[in-house]
Amino acid sequence: MKVLANDGVSQTGIDALEAAGYEVITTKVAQEQLQNFINQNNINVLLVRSATTVRKDLIDNCPCLKVIGRGGVGMDNIDVEYARSKGLKVINTPAASSHSVAELVFSHFFGLARFLHNSNRDMPLEGDSKFKNLKKAYAKGTELRGKTLGVLGFGRIGQATAKVALGLGMKVVAYDPFMEKADLELEFFDGQKVKFEIETISKEDVLKQSDFITLHVPAQKDYVIDTKDFEQMKDGVIIANAARGGVVNEIALVKAIESGKVARAALDVFEKEPQPEIQLLMNPALSLTPHTGAATNEAQDRIGTELADQIIAILGKV
Repeated sequence: MKVLANDGVSQTGIDALEAAGYEVITTKVAQEQLQNFINQNNINVLLVRSATTVRKDLIDNCPCLKVIGRGGVGMDNIDVEYARSKGLKVINTPAASSHSVAELVFSHFFGLARFLHNSNRDMPLEGDSKFKNLKKAYAKGTELRGKTLGVLGFGRIGQATAKVALGLGMKVVAYDPFMEKADLELEFFDGQKVKFEIETISKEDVLKQSDFITLHVPAQKDYVIDTKDFEQMKDGVIIANAARGGVVNEIALVKAIESGKVARAALDVFEKEPQPEIQLLMNPALSLTPHTGAATNEAQDRIGTELADQIIAILGKV
């Protein structure tokens, strides 16, 4: 059995698969060459992340494929239902990277609340000549403790993000059209546990109440946050999108920043990846990362191990 990890896989995943008798290939194959490579090398399992797409033509023209795996949560780069209708197993790792994304969101929130994204640019350039000016410019930070975090999309990642907020002493309000409530358990280093029950409320109420807003929703046809949604928010709100490009109207976001409705915002994903709009890249009110929400060593280890376990459970040991 051969596995092509086209967007890479952790060594822990490779080790687990090889121990079960699988041959793991980590060659990065260009999208237009993928079909030929799969057929010529008799690939049985194709593992992808977000860079590689698996559409109907690839599924139809690669009869040797048995399993398609996505290292992560969203599977919008795979024609999932079509693949399953053709008898292929499609798997992903919905829980493996949840905490990693949550930590990235709060990395941005802490940085934005204290202007670190700007200060880290300015200090190397002007720290020796304009120290007092910079100190004054960045002296009006805000604390997260006691503030309200609004979570749009309360699945695994939304809940993981809420747990971090609760640990910081924030109030959490959440919206999810498919969920009425969620039971969250915070586990601490000494084994103590604290349980919270969060009942979801309307999207409008979340927007009106929140000092910080984070999105954890799948890709969809329409914007989740558009002009009318910004209008309902508190003045000076801070927003993070580490979900999918296209769930926030980026043009409307820039306008909301210019008007003062949004104080600052964080983007880990973009409508036009891998070439985000220049007005986003140059905007001093934005804290930006290149789609690295799940990019921690720990998350990649969990993803690799979870994919390997699922593959072995489906196809058995070789």
